[in-house]
Amino acid sequence: MRERSEMILADLIRIRAERQPDLPVLTFEHLSLDGRATPDEVRSYADLDANANRIAAGLLARRLAPGERFAIMMGNHPEFVEAMVAASASGAVFVPIDPRTRGEKLLYLLGRSGCRGILCADYCLFQLDAVRAQLAGLEWVLALETGGDAPARTSFRGVDSLAEVLAEPAPSLDARVPSPDAPLQIMYTSGTTGDPKGIVGSNARFCAAGVLGALFAYGEDERPYTGLSLTHGNAQSVTLAPALTRGLRAVLSRRFTKSRLWDVCRAYGCTSFSLVGGMAMGIYSEPPRPDDADNPVRRVVSGGMPAAIWEPFEKRFAVKILEFYGAMDGGGMAYKPVGEGPTGSFGKPMPGLEMKVLDANGDVCPPGVVGEICTRPAGGDPATLEYFGDPEASARKLRGGWNHSGDMGHADADGWLFFDYRAGGGIRHNGEFVNPGFVEKAIAEHPSVRDVFVYGVPAASGTPGEKDVVAAIVPVGEGGLDPASIFERCRAELEANFVPSYVQVVDEIPKTASEKPQERWFVERFDAGAANVHTRKPGAA
Repeated sequence: MRERSEMILADLIRIRAERQPDLPVLTFEHLSLDGRATPDEVRSYADLDANANRIAAGLLARRLAPGERFAIMMGNHPEFVEAMVAASASGAVFVPIDPRTRGEKLLYLLGRSGCRGILCADYCLFQLDAVRAQLAGLEWVLALETGGDAPARTSFRGVDSLAEVLAEPAPSLDARVPSPDAPLQIMYTSGTTGDPKGIVGSNARFCAAGVLGALFAYGEDERPYTGLSLTHGNAQSVTLAPALTRGLRAVLSRRFTKSRLWDVCRAYGCTSFSLVGGMAMGIYSEPPRPDDADNPVRRVVSGGMPAAIWEPFEKRFAVKILEFYGAMDGGGMAYKPVGEGPTGSFGKPMPGLEMKVLDANGDVCPPGVVGEICTRPAGGDPATLEYFGDPEASARKLRGGWNHSGDMGHADADGWLFFDYRAGGGIRHNGEFVNPGFVEKAIAEHPSVRDVFVYGVPAASGTPGEKDVVAAIVPVGEGGLDPASIFERCRAELEANFVPSYVQVVDEIPKTASEKPQERWFVERFDAGAANVHTRKPGAA
């Protein structure tokens, strides 16, 4: 029998359960659940160990062999984390799936990964039932029964109760993975620019993410918070892994809610939380409140804070921004400590990594020149990555020994790195690149705007490479939105080239599990002649 290792998730939890069995390491809060008066769900290390072993026994009873896959499809419930640990204990590999996924994408993820079973919340059963007949390899379903308005598990054929598995006596299983390098999960990319790709992540990779707590200056009294989905790398790496490896009492919400964010942080004494995608702009666009600065949060760990609102955000909420850059398939991470470097930069690479901006020939771009952000281990060793079942995509990603992120950016003369746009996703309008952050800030401060996302569509002029600017806006309340006032504000606040060509009034902004607006969804459905799309008057600046 091999020795236990804290770089294997199940071993880590077992070791901590023996040392600190009663530490309430995870709190799944219910304050933000639309007025539900249900108690919070708290898990100690001992709870996680016992329940993970119950689920692992259930996986083994369903003849899931080491290396075989099962999916986890639910919001942020304690059972999500327990199933993660159960995968490590049983030697199986889990595939996290955003609970909002449906139709062809759900069919693709389950089929492509070859999942033999799925642990899902009851509110996902309708989505699963719609595609299950097309998944011959999906042999079993375990449902987490949440009550409320969710459908009854018994309404669906072949669905067993996860509660019954968790009611069994807790066995004492030793983790069946041979080493820390054994795969733990296959996390699929969002698919916003193409078919999702499955990133194979090992036990060691998850546990090593705990070191981010030190890089982000988490103190011993840190209480990190996240409302991001555990199906996304940010919630796992920035909040969950540091909490489990360092004994931090993390707080998790079922889902992200910008309107209750500060209430949750106040109620639970949260000292930090993480932002990605469009979250910062969504929070900033909430109507100002007298108590905005009255909160216990010291630090916001941000992945993509728009430069236009960076300092106003810090001042309004009395917090400090620690900016970072990273992706599950990006090969590494960079970060900008609080108080260092220029505003707008995402920092410099973490120790042990080399991150450069390369041109199309693989040469390093001079300061200020935009190229592709690429990463490899320090010392020149080639980068490594595995996309599940897709060696060709893996090879393309790792050409020349570098991990090519697909993100375009630049460095300044002092080596500070900046993100500019996603390859193929920049907005070039009238020959100049438009920074969506400045446009979104101007619109977000309009009193009738609840949320905004700025994107580009092929220019009506037909000019190759040119795009027209679209502002998708969710209005406040049911009173509607005066598009003319939006155009007027933009003309007053922005340079002429940044003024949107179109204002698109929408009920919501569809987002990924990482709260990133789904640009592809908007672009594919944009119709300049639609009733909810308003055009800037001809000749207006």
